[in-house]
Amino acid sequence: MIEDDIRRLCREKNAIIMAHYYQRKEIQDVADFIGDSLALAQQAAKTDADIIVMCGVHFMAETAKILCPTKKVLIPDPTAGCSLADSCQAADLAQWKEQHPDYMVVSYVNTSAAVKALTDVVVTSSNALKIVNRLPKEAKILFGPDHNLGNYINSQTGREMELWNGACHVHSRFSVEALIELKKRYPTAPVLAHPECKQVLLNLSDVIGSTQALLNYVRLHPEYKQFIIATESGILHEMQKVCPDVQFIPVPPEMTEGVGCSCNECEYMRQNTLQKLYDCLLHESPEVTVDADIAREAVKPIEKMLEWSK
Repeated sequence: MIEDDIRRLCREKNAIIMAHYYQRKEIQDVADFIGDSLALAQQAAKTDADIIVMCGVHFMAETAKILCPTKKVLIPDPTAGCSLADSCQAADLAQWKEQHPDYMVVSYVNTSAAVKALTDVVVTSSNALKIVNRLPKEAKILFGPDHNLGNYINSQTGREMELWNGACHVHSRFSVEALIELKKRYPTAPVLAHPECKQVLLNLSDVIGSTQALLNYVRLHPEYKQFIIATESGILHEMQKVCPDVQFIPVPPEMTEGVGCSCNECEYMRQNTLQKLYDCLLHESPEVTVDADIAREAVKPIEKMLEWSK
């Protein structure tokens, strides 16, 4: 079986496979470590493996390489990108900073290494509220690139951060109409939503949190036998493993006909496959590299995030 061959290569090469919760379920099942962006960064920073295989999207592999410059970092499909990262180019952020000379920059982890190099502190959806609350109340902040997450942070902290106009193409396309119908159909099921969703959908939700936070909520609330989930559908695999007797109802995207008949998937995350993972380990390629000058600056806001997340 290809899974056995993958595990054999990991042993032979002292390699660790890290997978995001939004990966295909077969990749999650073969991985050494599964987590959200914060957990993946934390794990990369402390691993003693010689090779890190990042089963996620490109910015995650870049982050691992920045934190582990002496290790070989691989990604099964180097074209697995991110709509958020693509929406904010370093040159455009530099221009935005020039227009706001007295502002500090808080960047979502879903950004390129070049953008992180222009950033004061990086955040993830797991720690964004904690880190922004730690900043001086008088601080003027540029936040990007996720407008929905920034708007949520503003609403929770009372800040007035200036927001970049970017959005996750998955979380911004959930159908509000379908969610309203699902709430009618499953009136006792709590609605769990990621803060990258639009505000109108968050207003209809019972729990708002990162991928890990939503998973933790499911685990800690066995009194519920049904949950309505508004985040990328890859997390449903781990939720079902943690709570096998619970029904998880995904909110469909806007273009889906009917209610609950289709999951909302990130096509970039699905570009990684078991075959690509095997080939990646076998040939130790594609390898992810980061320009040394960029990495030298980008590691500073990432390490600040990791320190402030303790």
